[in-house]
Amino acid sequence: MIEFIDITKTFITKKSSVCALENVSLKIEKGDIFGVIGFSGAGKSTLVRMVNALEKPDSGTVIVNGKDISQLQRRELRSFRKNIGMIFQHFNLLESKTVFQNIAIPLQLDHWPKEKIQARVKELLKFVELEDKETALPKQLSGGQKQRVGIARALALNPEILLCDEATSALDPRTTDSILELLKKINRDLDITILMITHQMNVIAQVCNKVAVLEKGQLVETGSVIEVFGNPQKETSKGFIRTVINDQLPEQLKDYLRNYKEPQKILRLRFDGKNADEPIMSLAIKETGVNISILYGTVTELEETVVGFQTVQITGSQAQLDAAVKFFDQHNVPRYEVVL
Repeated sequence: MIEFIDITKTFITKKSSVCALENVSLKIEKGDIFGVIGFSGAGKSTLVRMVNALEKPDSGTVIVNGKDISQLQRRELRSFRKNIGMIFQHFNLLESKTVFQNIAIPLQLDHWPKEKIQARVKELLKFVELEDKETALPKQLSGGQKQRVGIARALALNPEILLCDEATSALDPRTTDSILELLKKINRDLDITILMITHQMNVIAQVCNKVAVLEKGQLVETGSVIEVFGNPQKETSKGFIRTVINDQLPEQLKDYLRNYKEPQKILRLRFDGKNADEPIMSLAIKETGVNISILYGTVTELEETVVGFQTVQITGSQAQLDAAVKFFDQHNVPRYEVVL
């Protein structure tokens, strides 16, 4: 559906040049809610603006629905962009126009007849639950209501792709939750692929099925949300994930574990729908003879699946430790060794 192949983009000013993206390759499949996360200046906005050719790479290729968009002529590009909706952090509503008029703008620009505009806007108002705000001006709306107007406007031309540029950053936590639920409904009911950029890891956790982590213009990690949360490889990813799942062990406990005299392994284990209904810990102790102490545990929801994480200390002979590791692998419990 969307593929970035070796994308590089540098912005040059009179005084300096800034590499916004460097050799980034990424693939978003149809039906994904794909999150791109990174700190300010990581290149997120530049990347998402390449999907509708608002930015063009210096090198590399952007493929959308099988088309290399750099090859599209102006008229083809105008038609192509109708298939992509976009919502923004600060809503970008026209303050002098009503809710109805703001939503109708893309339809008017596309020369829809009046009666079809009327029907489509009414349909969208119902979908985003703003039927009673048709004649209201933006200044009369809450932040969440303004974003719902922005979403309705982005959906006006029945796009296949929705781009979300920090769509919840200006909202309070409760309103953020309601907007994320609406985005999940759009993905599920309208079969729209969503590409969202954010610096909020809780947003990724709540709605996305895949995630990519950008740092200083480079792609440092990508994969399913469960896999990246379960076993982050890079410090940037680990830092973001700790804002949702803070599994850092206290220094005093780390010192104790570092100075532990007997053979031990410190593992982080993940439990989900595939293994959550088995008494894994008690079976591991019974079958291998190890002792297991739970150092940290949490349960969260990722990709609409309840997922548990446990950091454990396993003690026993070296043969028993090896047997315990083999046991977890045989029972499909994803694990990795914690470095103290």
